[in-house]
Amino acid sequence: MPAHLYPAHIVWTGNRGDGNRRYRGYDRTWTLQTPGKPPVACSNDPALGGDPGKYNPEDMLIAALSACHMLWFLHLAHDAGIVVTGYEDAPEGVGEVLPSGAGRFVSATLRPVITVAPGSDLALADSLHGKVHEVCFIARSLNFPVSVAARYVTG
Repeated sequence: MPAHLYPAHIVWTGNRGDGNRRYRGYDRTWTLQTPGKPPVACSNDPALGGDPGKYNPEDMLIAALSACHMLWFLHLAHDAGIVVTGYEDAPEGVGEVLPSGAGRFVSATLRPVITVAPGSDLALADSLHGKVHEVCFIARSLNFPVSVAARYVTG
């Protein structure tokens, strides 16, 4: 099977004129550029001196996990005959920072609210979440547990 390639171009935009000569003398900002797509202005986590108005790597990782889960859920629901008419999520990652400053995610919880057609088999729908984690690129690449607390609405 051919490899899937995901190119990205990261350009640091935080040089205030003196590079990183002084620790507090530069911004933790950059632009994410991917061929054919609009650039995204990014920054570090605000707790680490970043701009709270910009996406940080942790935001993007949790958003990527949620989006990948959603897309695979929609695919598997279609295959199972479950009609989904709405899907939104409020995912949350939990991280830890060691005294050394090293950090990592220790868990994440996805909380999708999924609108399905009346008469849908909700037990079957709920069982699909475990199958998502067998196929989603992002979920299969993580080294921390991901739980799913889905709610269903018919409409």
